Amino acid sequence: MDVTDVTLTYVFDNDSGHAIEQHRCLSEAYDPITLARLGETGVCDGWACLEVGAGGSGVAQWLAARVAPTGSVLATDIKTGHLASGPGLTVLRHDIVRDPLPRADFDLIHARLVLQHLPEREAVLRKLARALKPGGWMQIDEFDISYGPVLLAPDARSAELYEKFLAAKEKTFTMAGGDGTWGRRAAASMAAAGLVDVDPVPVLFPWRAGSPGLNLLIHHTHHLRDKLIAAGLTDDELAEVRAVMADPGFRASSCVVYSVHGRRAG
Repeated sequence: MDVTDVTLTYVFDNDSGHAIEQHRCLSEAYDPITLARLGETGVCDGWACLEVGAGGSGVAQWLAARVAPTGSVLATDIKTGHLASGPGLTVLRHDIVRDPLPRADFDLIHARLVLQHLPEREAVLRKLARALKPGGWMQIDEFDISYGPVLLAPDARSAELYEKFLAAKEKTFTMAGGDGTWGRRAAASMAAAGLVDVDPVPVLFPWRAGSPGLNLLIHHTHHLRDKLIAAGLTDDELAEVRAVMADPGFRASSCVVYSVHGRRAG
C-alpha cells in the first residue's frame, strides 16, 4: 500500500501539541465501550486486524495483546507520530480515502470517530467491507452530536453558553466536510455495503464535572480554539464555558455513541 498525496479533513491535528491530551481523553472516555464491544466479536489468537485512524494506538495495542502470539494488527493513520510498532503490531502511514487496501485480508476491522469526518465516508465503508475476509467482523464507533442536552446548569446563561459551544463545535465539523450526526446512520450504511448481522448499540453517559467526556470537551476548547473562534465564539466565552463544565452543579447527557457491528457474509 503506497501512500499518495494525503488530504487532511480531520479537524483534530495529530501534529498539534494538543494531540497527546486528545488521545488520552478519548481513551478515558470511550475505551470502555469500544473494548467491550470488540471483545464481543470473539477476537483472539491468530486473527488479522486492521485499526483505521489509530491515533494514539491504545486500541491497536489492546488488539495486539488479544491476537497474540500468532495474530497481527495493522494500525493506520495519515499521521503516525503517536503510533508505535510492537510485537504483532505494524504501523503504516495510510490515507483510507485514497490508498488501496488488500481484499479479503482481515478478520476484524475497527474504526472509531473516523468516518464521520470524511466526506467520502460511504465509499470508505465499502472499501473496508471488501477488505474483510468472508465471515470477518467490522466495528464502527461513531457519534451523533446532535443530541447532548443540558440537564442542570447553575443558571440560564450557563446553559445557553454550553449549547452555543456545542453548536460551534458541530459547525467546525461541517465546515471541514464532516457529519457529526452520521453515527445514527452507520448501521444502515453498513447494511447497504453488504454486511450482515448488523448490530447497532447506542450508548449515553451521564456527565458532571470531572467526567471523562466533559474533560474531552474542555480540552476541545483549547485544541479547536481557532476553529471555534471562526465559528462564532470568543475567547471570553470559551473561558466561561470551561468554567460551566467544571461547575459541580452542572449536569448534561453525552451525545449518543453508536457502536455498530457487522459481518461479511460467508
